[in-house]
Amino acid sequence: MQGKKRGFSFPFSPSRKYLVLLLIVCPIIAASSLPATAKERRAEVTYSVDLNAPADAKHARLWLPYPMSDENQEITDVVVAGNPTAWGIYKEGAFGNVALYAEWKDTKGPRTLTYSFKVLRKERLTKDIPTSELPFSKTEFRKELAATRLADLKGPEKELAEKITAGKKTSREKAFAIYDWTVETMFRDPSTKGCGIGDVDTLVRTLGGKCGDIHSVYTALARVSGVPSREVWGIRIPSGKAGDMTKAQHCWAEWYSPGYGWVVVDPADVRKAILEKKITLEQAKPLREYYFGAVDESRIAIGTGRDLVLNPPQSGEPLNYFMYPYAEADGKPLNEDLYGFNLGYKITFREL
Repeated sequence: MQGKKRGFSFPFSPSRKYLVLLLIVCPIIAASSLPATAKERRAEVTYSVDLNAPADAKHARLWLPYPMSDENQEITDVVVAGNPTAWGIYKEGAFGNVALYAEWKDTKGPRTLTYSFKVLRKERLTKDIPTSELPFSKTEFRKELAATRLADLKGPEKELAEKITAGKKTSREKAFAIYDWTVETMFRDPSTKGCGIGDVDTLVRTLGGKCGDIHSVYTALARVSGVPSREVWGIRIPSGKAGDMTKAQHCWAEWYSPGYGWVVVDPADVRKAILEKKITLEQAKPLREYYFGAVDESRIAIGTGRDLVLNPPQSGEPLNYFMYPYAEADGKPLNEDLYGFNLGYKITFREL
């Protein structure tokens, strides 16, 4: 069976052609290009889907997050199997998010898909941040300075950001002040479903949530302050040799240091440690210092951006963010919510 010849499509059975095309979609990054001191982790990840769509649906569609190789991770040995009538790998144009897209037309019985890949993930270290900064073009970073549907960057957000960054001149000073405020003021709310919606307009008052909430606030406050920033959506490889990671999604944030590049931060993991290990802010100091400029090797980056129109375009509203599978049947969303745990998918891992 062949994928429909549209975008990037591959045979279900590996072949020489499949491997050549795979190198285009998932370029291999030489290990020498990665930090020599960085820790690393290798795993095989598998998405197994038995799509929970109405039996009489004429046209069912599915989009799965598709991580790409970059300077911090190598994605190899991609295998796709199942019974879709067509499938392919597509990138949307606004933020560059990539999806494995599959569709079933007039399919009787189960609609299945299995997608697996191997990953070598490196710890990311962005620590040598210069104190002096070069000018940068706000036009070039307009997406990383823009408001979103759930963060209008006005009212409470603007007022709060101005208070936090009062007297701070450089992007580094502002980014660090916002990081400090986030670690000291926000908290992890374990009752939040998934990674949270990231409704900044509400969160600046309630202050509690999970990683999607905490990093959406961080990103919004940085943008209000004139510091390009973005959420990075991904998934965490759990501890252990193998197991389930269906609900292991995780996100972090990045801010742009002019003349240096993107700097990673993860105040949410500091707040998670404080809650789960029952430690104080003072006891969390090593983590607090680490996660300003570094993230560990147990996470796979998927994409970035908010209010997304996928490729091929979905019939439903723009997605708040793309870190979870999304599906439609006959033009109507199947997701009960952003997270789509009702779709009939499972994600597992095996450490290599």
